[in-house]
Amino acid sequence: MTSEPVTPAQSGAAPDLVELAKIVARQRAEMDRLRDQAAVSAVVERAKGAVMALTGCSADAAGEQLLQRAKSARHTLLEECWTTLGTLAPMPPGPGRASGTHGAEAPGWAEAVEQAQVPDDVAAALARLGQALVRVMTPHDLARCLLEHLGPDLSADAVLIYARRPAGGLGLIGHAGIDDELAAQWCQVPPLSRMAALDALRAGEPRWLEDFAADQRRYLLIGDPPDRWRSRAWLPVLAAGSAEVCIGVLRGRAGAFTPRDRAHLLGVTRLCAGRLRDFEIPPERDADAATDAVQALFEALPVAAMLLTPLRAATGETEDFRVEAATAQVGDLLGRTGAEPAGRRLLELRPALAAEPLWQGCLQVLATGTAYEGEPFAHEEVVAGVAELSVYTARVAPLGDALVVSWIRHGSSDRQEQRLADLQRLGNLGWASWNLATREASWSTQVFSLVGRDPAHGPVALPEVPELALPEDTPALTRAVSELVHDGRPFDVPFRIRTSGGIRHLRLVAEAVPDRHGTPVEVHGFVQDMTARRRAELALVESERAILTQHDVLQAERTLASRLQHALLPMSNRPVHLAGLRVEVAYLPAQSGVHVGGDWFSAIELPDGDALLVVGDVAGHGVDAVATMAQLRFTAKGMVITGSSLTGALARLNTLLLHSRDSHTTATMVLARYEPRRGRLVWAQAGHPPPLLLREGKARYLRRPGGMLLGAAATPVYQEAECRLDPGDRLILYTDGLVEHPPDSIDRGLEQLAEAVAAPHGDGPRSLGPLLARMLPDARRDDVCVVDVRVPGAQGR
Repeated sequence: MTSEPVTPAQSGAAPDLVELAKIVARQRAEMDRLRDQAAVSAVVERAKGAVMALTGCSADAAGEQLLQRAKSARHTLLEECWTTLGTLAPMPPGPGRASGTHGAEAPGWAEAVEQAQVPDDVAAALARLGQALVRVMTPHDLARCLLEHLGPDLSADAVLIYARRPAGGLGLIGHAGIDDELAAQWCQVPPLSRMAALDALRAGEPRWLEDFAADQRRYLLIGDPPDRWRSRAWLPVLAAGSAEVCIGVLRGRAGAFTPRDRAHLLGVTRLCAGRLRDFEIPPERDADAATDAVQALFEALPVAAMLLTPLRAATGETEDFRVEAATAQVGDLLGRTGAEPAGRRLLELRPALAAEPLWQGCLQVLATGTAYEGEPFAHEEVVAGVAELSVYTARVAPLGDALVVSWIRHGSSDRQEQRLADLQRLGNLGWASWNLATREASWSTQVFSLVGRDPAHGPVALPEVPELALPEDTPALTRAVSELVHDGRPFDVPFRIRTSGGIRHLRLVAEAVPDRHGTPVEVHGFVQDMTARRRAELALVESERAILTQHDVLQAERTLASRLQHALLPMSNRPVHLAGLRVEVAYLPAQSGVHVGGDWFSAIELPDGDALLVVGDVAGHGVDAVATMAQLRFTAKGMVITGSSLTGALARLNTLLLHSRDSHTTATMVLARYEPRRGRLVWAQAGHPPPLLLREGKARYLRRPGGMLLGAAATPVYQEAECRLDPGDRLILYTDGLVEHPPDSIDRGLEQLAEAVAAPHGDGPRSLGPLLARMLPDARRDDVCVVDVRVPGAQGR
């Protein structure tokens, strides 16, 4: 038996996920920043290595040389590093690159690229491009990066990147702004004389196509139709005077490239030379009938598959695989959408593969000749224009000295079963069904786990389900089952069961499936574990009760403290005159929170005719703070009236606080004594903001004498300061609530107070009103206490 209620209480506010999302976003941003920082560092180190190799200098000297070059050329260090990587040494031969140079040296073009003067805004744009290049990993990435960079500034609509082939033609290695169909149409360009990109590479000079009619007669223009782009620029990327790569910038609008545009594009090619050096350009495969036949066979396969041959090191170990043939789907599964895998190295296509199980599976099959099958994995792909998550299994089979790797996509039924199992596990629920005609029952594995029943005992019949619940929950569940079976009324009933782990809160939702006569013949439903939610609801209820109780206690304390405060600090509705001074006071309690603070003031005339002016602030809030305030207020007045000096009074008050009931209490205070006969003000302070003096329209703070806050140390030193008050002067004593308004600093608050006091306003019986209205926010977080002292004779204030 248990007395715990089964009906859920009102649920509280949902957990605030906004702050969690902000934290995740900040962490992602920090990870991106660190990743970019590491990439930038790698580029700088490679550039330093290139300088060291060419000059034989040390690493520090190479770094200094790069800095000096960047400074003289008005580049960033990263720009200079990209330039160095692209121009200090010839671009190394590789697949798809000839070992010698092609085209003329073109010193004029190289000099123009190196020495081009660019406007400041273009220089800033190139600096941003140099930073963005560290995130570029492929020629396609580079094309997209350039289009994002040049689109807003030069109205570029497409970017194409071509590499020279050994046979003299061009291969499209990167593109952005064109569709895949057009890219496939122009992916291979034969060595025609009417191609502007090839002409630019052969001459080593850019080709500016700015007159569409004339350009169409001279060149074979890319596009369907060609007038889609009315102006174009083809820019050879120089590496030690030679050019193997050409970048095309295509614009939909007609018109010439201005000198500024040309300088911008020259700077772009200078930066891209270093980035392009890192890319392995796919080779132009030799024509071979057998190879073409194998590739044609693979292209006809309905699954993702590729044929691999091992590439061995001098030691005989397999260091990589060459893709001899592949189906179209392979590029997507390897993370290189749009790339042609055939003819490339496997680790070139996916460097991270060396750390994945598939790589070890390939090596294992190569060594043992036994087929390998990996674990299922999820892969996102686009089907009919819609992103869809599919599940694949990779398989490797031997084929002579080669390997056949295939990926088998699991059927939709397999995925649905897996999704259903994941749903039940993550939602902590399970499905159940009962056939009312045959009295057969079927439960998912999760239901047995939820109700704590051994699957070997089988599911429970529907009429017996209420017997699983605690006795006090059985009637409601029995009634719901009866109404469902006889009337077909669905139900959603919470109930509790007792398990070896304690009381568990469950929820049973069920509906009936009727026959053609409307008679229920089958029941479908699910059981969900609500224990965690129910416990959270109960904890929330208890927390709300505790908060309400605490609020009542605090409110009562505030009322008591407020009454004490009003009794101890009687307020006058009008200014008072003391020792020839006009004194006005204001006390405003905090508007937020439930506690009353310990701010106080005193303004009295002493027996010898002098005036005593005091403001103070006790740390903390509530009844204790008010009691300490009263103790300090009356003790300070009594000490000064009986002849104690100001510093002596502060020293004794400090001792009083140190030996009070709460030895951790501290307070700040300003004590001031005004002698009317001499117009002299003597004052001392204990950790309190200084008074503000207004004289002839100029406000300044009095220089504070030494003095530590009360209750902080056993042997503090307090000093006095003095100044003369002239007719017309105004002196403001205040507590920190007047000048401290987070998130602004207290220094800013002091500046605002000086400005507000110096501002002209009417001098009336409530002259503190305009000052307080200007200084205080709508919601005050702390008490405010102000003593406004005027020396008669003021004019205009």
